[in-house]
Amino acid sequence: MSRAPLYFVRHGETDWNAEGRLQGQRDTPLNRKGLAQAAEAGERLRGLLGEAVGTLPYLASPMERTRHTMEGLRRALGLDPAGYTIDPRLREIGFGAWEGLTWKDVRRSDPARSQARDRDRWGFCPPGEGAESYAMVAARVRPVLDALDRPTVIVAHGGVARAAMVALGTASTEEAPHLEILQGRILVFEAGTRRWA
Repeated sequence: MSRAPLYFVRHGETDWNAEGRLQGQRDTPLNRKGLAQAAEAGERLRGLLGEAVGTLPYLASPMERTRHTMEGLRRALGLDPAGYTIDPRLREIGFGAWEGLTWKDVRRSDPARSQARDRDRWGFCPPGEGAESYAMVAARVRPVLDALDRPTVIVAHGGVARAAMVALGTASTEEAPHLEILQGRILVFEAGTRRWA
């Protein structure tokens, strides 16, 4: 099936990103660097799309960090900051009881589950309410992607990007959980490929 190009933006940096903490579905604000990355993403989009930037649909996760990234990049493009749609299916993977911890904390406090995750990063679901595996995230994100019928800009999260890579056939379930998802850059999905811009 031929798909329209997708321009995926991971939210800008938060203090928890800088500290290596698992944010999951906790609402954390952008820090100063994250606000700058939002504007940078807008400039990159302008370079990719030119005048077409104002004609595309824009979708975002409902989390504060993604909404503020979306608003910052739209402001940088000279567009109405509020001119986008929120889709709750684009929220970040839930880390359950592990949210707020670093991976070092997790390995120290929950070594058995940490090792189980290392063996199956795609299928593993952390403990606690709201926790999800990447496979579960892919199941909720796939219908969003399948409904896109024209080029679209999405602002979401690292976990959602990994799920999208698998759903769009540009990464395997073994590869995707290990890939770095950059902030302030554009992940372009087009013609069955992915690239950073």
